[in-house]
Amino acid sequence: MSGGNSAASAGLMRLLPEPLLLLVARLGIASVFFLSGRTKVQGLLTIKPSTYVLFRSEYVLPLIPSDLAAHLATYAEHLFPILLVLGLLTRPAAAALLGMTLVIEIFVYPDAWPTHLSWAGLLLPLIAHGGGRWSLDALLQRQYR
Repeated sequence: MSGGNSAASAGLMRLLPEPLLLLVARLGIASVFFLSGRTKVQGLLTIKPSTYVLFRSEYVLPLIPSDLAAHLATYAEHLFPILLVLGLLTRPAAAALLGMTLVIEIFVYPDAWPTHLSWAGLLLPLIAHGGGRWSLDALLQRQYR
């Protein structure tokens, strides 16, 4: 019986190779954070007044002034997703977004753990395996080996 499972597993891995799975994870989680970042700005990267209001009232964080938190979160939600889409500095970008996810879970929306768990489920493989063969990280690694 295990032979059948191995054959099925091997067939599935041919249909869904690791580079494809990592690409889907990169694009999926990048879209979540990038679209969130876009709600905080007008034009290219001008932070909306309503963003400052949100960080002063709803997204209050300890130890960080609200205006600084608004800037850091907004720019992080633009930069790190772009890096993930490119597959450039994948592990650090994914780790930064996982850190943001933990901050959001602990300090902002603790009841939204199912959502945050799904984000972590996309970020953790990227931290563990990197961007995969279909990433700029892999291309650069091949170039400079």
